[in-house]
Amino acid sequence: MIGQRLEVRQGQGLVITPQLQQAIKLLQLSNLELEAYVEAELERNPLLSRDEAEAPDQPADTTSASETELTFSEGTPSPDGALDAPSDALYDAAPGERNEVQTDAQPGLSDWSRAGNGGGFDHDDFERPDEHELTLSEHLQAQASLAGFTPSEHAIALTLIDSVDEAGYLRANLGEIAERLNVPMERMEQVLSRCHGFEPSGVMARSVPECLKLQLIDCNRFDPAMAALLDNLDLLARRDLAALRKICGVDQEDLSEMIAEIQGLTPRPGAGFGSEPAQTIIPDVFVRSDPAGGWKVELNSDTLPRLLMDKRYHAEVTASARSDVDKVFVADCASQASWLVKSLDQRARTILKVASEIVRQQDAFMAFGVEFLRPLTLKMVAEAIEMHESTVSRVTSNKYVSTPRGVFELKFFFTAALQSSDGGATHSAEAVRYRIKGLIDAEDVTGEVLSDDRIVEILQEAGIDIARRTVAKYREALKIPSSVERRRQRRAA
Repeated sequence: MIGQRLEVRQGQGLVITPQLQQAIKLLQLSNLELEAYVEAELERNPLLSRDEAEAPDQPADTTSASETELTFSEGTPSPDGALDAPSDALYDAAPGERNEVQTDAQPGLSDWSRAGNGGGFDHDDFERPDEHELTLSEHLQAQASLAGFTPSEHAIALTLIDSVDEAGYLRANLGEIAERLNVPMERMEQVLSRCHGFEPSGVMARSVPECLKLQLIDCNRFDPAMAALLDNLDLLARRDLAALRKICGVDQEDLSEMIAEIQGLTPRPGAGFGSEPAQTIIPDVFVRSDPAGGWKVELNSDTLPRLLMDKRYHAEVTASARSDVDKVFVADCASQASWLVKSLDQRARTILKVASEIVRQQDAFMAFGVEFLRPLTLKMVAEAIEMHESTVSRVTSNKYVSTPRGVFELKFFFTAALQSSDGGATHSAEAVRYRIKGLIDAEDVTGEVLSDDRIVEILQEAGIDIARRTVAKYREALKIPSSVERRRQRRAA
């Protein structure tokens, strides 16, 4: 029967206000983007002003929002309360539940950490990435993720990629990087050699001759005569062809063909990619060795804008406001100013909290180098500090930490891991890839061609919980044919 009636229903919902959307963006801004945002707010809001005064000294029994001392050692949990920060109601609410704790700045702000978790709004409205042309660095990082590196090799590769200029050349001293990461020079050379196989051909070379050499190797045109030509490019520049013929041991026709091949190569392999304005990386967090043991984690105060709301000026303009429009404008400015001041403080505390947990998890890397980089995921950090995974993801985007091993993006410390089938320690994805490669390489000895299902069984017997499609994905990333193709190759041989 169709009719009208009144019903009272009780339910839970997620309210995303415009200010909350801005707060989410604020959390993931880099320090340069944050500075630009604050400057714009200072221009727009007359009630905001910079706090030029020095931050007051913290009481002896409290922990500063800009510094946390971690006195743990490897395998030891951090002291209780070391990562605690007040006002975490902004972040701690569970997904799908309304947190009733409110702030004076903006009622909806308490739902910050749950935004993007479903519930009545379009996630893409404020988190859709800006469309931009793929940069060379992004292109190389994507290839490094699929190259089958171990966690330590992947970290080395990312460090090398950070030193590649827009032309595609590696502008770094391998010895200095090896010393900083505490790895043998031979290991650095091995990783760089594999990176030289990345596209575009010739990328990550250290000189023009090496760049051209890599391109010639790629097209199977590198031989002793061509090597001699590359070693004497200065003679080619002077057009001393007679000397080149003698050095290369070729006649005029062969030399002309070799020169034509050289001219067909590109001395700037990275020129075809988009570029971003060169920006100096300013660390958001400093990690220093504590003489008392452990690590001291501090926020970089130079990247933290200090703002306050001018309450005296607010009182003056409120008293002088006569029309409703003026009163609404003043009230809106006051609300925005209060929200921004509190949000900046909470942003700083959250960055410190996340960075401190990352340092706790990766303390062995800080002490001993890249070989001791542990498998780490966003979920592991989020659970440890009782925040939502999306909040950790936003905090680690475009944030950098200065460590005794160098300056790294916070996302550098996250490496993929596979869960142990017995609930024990996780296994890094890169290590599992090499285990798969080792099993397949051993086929020549055992005579058995392993299917992906058989590899899954072997790995699960070893305590690694992995799906068949994951084995297939890793095998393809290692450029290993399927078991059917390997059987055909064995028969043909």
